[in-house]
Amino acid sequence: MLMCPECAHEWAADGSDEAAADDAKVIKDSVGNTLEDGDTVTVIKDLKVKGSSLVVKVGTKVKGIRLCDGDHDIDCKIDGIGAMKLKSEFVRKV
Repeated sequence: MLMCPECAHEWAADGSDEAAADDAKVIKDSVGNTLEDGDTVTVIKDLKVKGSSLVVKVGTKVKGIRLCDGDHDIDCKIDGIGAMKLKSEFVRKV
């Protein structure tokens, strides 16, 4: 067993906790619903598009999302704006 000196978390040295790590990668929306690839979501806050004067308005529906790793965990295409990444905390599952 290996142990983290900061938080005292213990895990097996052979990496047998990989199944538990996959379960930890569940992405949820602003109200706690689990998101999956292909879901339709609604934007819950006006979002400024960096580098332009465009704004994604509240209530904009985004169809066919793709989940990805990183800080912005939703990859999507928004009508009138194009391809962009969103944070799951600013969307709600429809």
